[in-house]
Amino acid sequence: DLFLMGWGDLGAFGEPSKETPNLDQMAAEGMLFLDFYTANPLCSPSRAALLTGRLPVRNGFYTTNGHARNAYTPQDIVGGIPDSELLLPELLKKAGYINKIIGKWHLGHRPQFHPLKHGFDEWFGSPNCHFGPYDSRERPNIPVYRDWEMVGRYYEDFKIDLKTGEANLTQLYLQEALDFISKQQASQQPFFLYWAIDATHAPVYASKQFLGTSQRGLYGDAVREIDDSVGKILNHLQQLGISENTFVFFTSDNGAALISAPKQGGSNGPFLCGKQTTFEGGMREPAIAWWPGHIPAGGVSHQLGSVMDLFSTSLSLAGLQPPSDRQIDGIDLLPVILQGKLIDRPIFYYRGNELMAVRAGLYKAHYWTWSNSWEEHSKGIDFCPGQSVSGVTTHTQEEHTYLPLLFHLGRDPGEKFPLSFASEEYQQAVERISGLVQQHRATLVPGQPQLNVCDQAVMNWSPPGCEKLGKCLKAPESDPKKCSWPH
Repeated sequence: DLFLMGWGDLGAFGEPSKETPNLDQMAAEGMLFLDFYTANPLCSPSRAALLTGRLPVRNGFYTTNGHARNAYTPQDIVGGIPDSELLLPELLKKAGYINKIIGKWHLGHRPQFHPLKHGFDEWFGSPNCHFGPYDSRERPNIPVYRDWEMVGRYYEDFKIDLKTGEANLTQLYLQEALDFISKQQASQQPFFLYWAIDATHAPVYASKQFLGTSQRGLYGDAVREIDDSVGKILNHLQQLGISENTFVFFTSDNGAALISAPKQGGSNGPFLCGKQTTFEGGMREPAIAWWPGHIPAGGVSHQLGSVMDLFSTSLSLAGLQPPSDRQIDGIDLLPVILQGKLIDRPIFYYRGNELMAVRAGLYKAHYWTWSNSWEEHSKGIDFCPGQSVSGVTTHTQEEHTYLPLLFHLGRDPGEKFPLSFASEEYQQAVERISGLVQQHRATLVPGQPQLNVCDQAVMNWSPPGCEKLGKCLKAPESDPKKCSWPH
């Protein structure tokens, strides 16, 4: 599972309205990770990291158009997941797995980047997010695919009511998941399901039966529907008698987008800022592992984990080795999940082409700070509403390479009180982290940046299958430009 949700959005993590009974039960029956991270504070790069086990700066999901810029895959992006990257489903095929993606792909929408060309056998969902509606003259509406071909477009054939927030997409995605699981169980086929729904991404949506049922507004309605869906999927595995053979992991692609708050934004609990930033609110995620009969119930782990670990852990479950011809950043979490071990490893917080911060143990060192520019901030774009911390949530890019800002996340999860540079504690922690950074930089071979070039001609004008539906649109002349990434 992967979608925009904050650490503070689930009851198991302390959300007071207690509106996520199924995820809370999943946590009670499995293991809760309190120190689990995404690989980037934005959607596309973190998904690329999840499926390759590699940092976005290695797999190409970053830009060099500006220093430390966030970038993703909107419709006019020319790049996408390179053929040279090995994705989890491609590798699982070697062990006979059938692989399906349901929901948002977001690793490039041009034909060469299609998920079925990168190891997935089935797809129901879209290449981009459900932004829109677009006018289909300047910008086409986003297509929804079934496998190789589009079956319609958002807002046209797949309705999303922007006034009420009503859409039945989560129900469609749920049914797809249940049917796929039933089919694989009937044919005794091992399977990998990547259920990447996006209801909590603005514009937020929920089905009719969930609208108006949450104390938290439309965002809460969407969370409740996702919670209900996860409950139905887990229940389905149990009814089919395959829950003890099925490893399930729930997490998010980045922290809640506070720019959409309070109406359409979630909660990042005690953490600083949100999506788009490398503060804890942008990258620390809710995470739950569930595998009845294997994972002891009610477990809580302080292992520093990452979405990239799901790559290595899944290969390990399938009895496969990770590829040895490239740097893999994910680690196998099975010893943590099954034996309660703790593996010492750092967390690297990147924003675009820059290493912004590093966490080791309970210490986090910031080498650069930046929330967003004064220019953007003065337009009302705020990634840290109500949370300004002087010298930390800076509006110019501030370098701290020679004297990193250091926080103890155990005592200060909100990153409000930097440790004194003169203290013994500061010197010991920074010395340790500096060694990890030197080691990391020594082996870093950045990938070809995929998020530099935009061209209106490559948008979703005429996706495969559009002729049959009479949904092909005329593309403008090709005019490649440097993408503008303000954040």
